[in-house]
Amino acid sequence: MSDTLESTAGPDASESGNAEPATLEEKAIAALKTVFDPEIPVNIYELGLIYDIVPGPDGDLSVRMTLTSPMCPVAESLPIDVQKKLSAIEGVTSVDVDLVWDPVWSPDMMTEAAKLQLGMF
Repeated sequence: MSDTLESTAGPDASESGNAEPATLEEKAIAALKTVFDPEIPVNIYELGLIYDIVPGPDGDLSVRMTLTSPMCPVAESLPIDVQKKLSAIEGVTSVDVDLVWDPVWSPDMMTEAAKLQLGMF
């Protein structure tokens, strides 16, 4: 199983028919799906760059993420973008973004939707 949240996050709001995601984790995933690596036309969640989202009891969020490469041109700005998007969620009191390099990202971490969008099938 991949370290991404694909199998544990539950259905998207659009798939479940709800108007809004119900949990803080689902809201975080929805927000992360609006953040894109500028060099790849797929959001960072579908790319598999998000390893963990851990909501705390008081509205705090801890996120462990990586980049496609340490030499990524957005290595400094993308984690800041993630923090801003997550901080804007109603009910979120604080966000801690931890940029990690282990495990090393690989295309195998992408969702099937991302692979399809990039023509990798």
